[in-house]
Amino acid sequence: MKLRKASAAASAAIVLALTATACGGGDKDEKGSGGDGNGKVTIGIKIDQPGLGQETPDGYAGFDVDVAKYVAKELGYDEGDIEFKEAPSAERENLLRRGDVDFIVATYSITPERKEKVSFAGPYFLAHQDLLIRADDNITKGEDLNGKKLCSVTGSTSAQNVKNKIAPKAQLQEYGGYSECLTGLESGAVDALTTDDSILAGYAAQEQYKGKFKLAGLNLSNENYGIGIKKGDTELQGKINAALEKMEKDGAWEKSVKEHFGPAKYKYEPAPAITEKS
Repeated sequence: MKLRKASAAASAAIVLALTATACGGGDKDEKGSGGDGNGKVTIGIKIDQPGLGQETPDGYAGFDVDVAKYVAKELGYDEGDIEFKEAPSAERENLLRRGDVDFIVATYSITPERKEKVSFAGPYFLAHQDLLIRADDNITKGEDLNGKKLCSVTGSTSAQNVKNKIAPKAQLQEYGGYSECLTGLESGAVDALTTDDSILAGYAAQEQYKGKFKLAGLNLSNENYGIGIKKGDTELQGKINAALEKMEKDGAWEKSVKEHFGPAKYKYEPAPAITEKS
């Protein structure tokens, strides 16, 4: 009798353990790598770039935000599982190194220097460096920037590219965000804002700036946007690459590009081939 009771108790314990396993964090474990282990994923984005990543009264919107959501969904996360975190240009490597974010989708150009500190998936978009100038300005080539006040954001590769290769006598002014550069351009404090044409197109299309600015139309460099991940995370890299390829094939990439860049009549490049593979 005692043996039977002991056996029954043991059986009950096993059933309870199995039930707890099934109801406990099992579904969390099915979430893709790149999350915090609690069914959440933190993604770094820009919050002040219209058309790409912008904070609005209804949440975050833009092409990069769409890419981030699509990738998160393919990794096994619902939209409610996503926590977006601002990723300023100068802080992107630090955010990844510290583990503050799981990955970054924030107009993050793939460069050899950055690849020494972080890894990338993608690229998912090809932009070109250009200039945003006042509508009545006559800057027609990069060399025209010599002696002019050139604005970009701290940590961006764009301004240094101009200083080092195109207009060494340009007076570089670096601000914390593109919005500050736009204010300076509108007031005359700076003569040009340089960054990727995709970013500039988003600003030029804003209602308050219509007719005030124009793109110079210069392809000063090629900028392949990648998704930044922690250095050496090949598993996450492969999963994100698969998500990006699916996004292009099922038409979601094209749909998002047209939605966010169409109003600016921006001539975008086709989705680039994936090159960041381990």
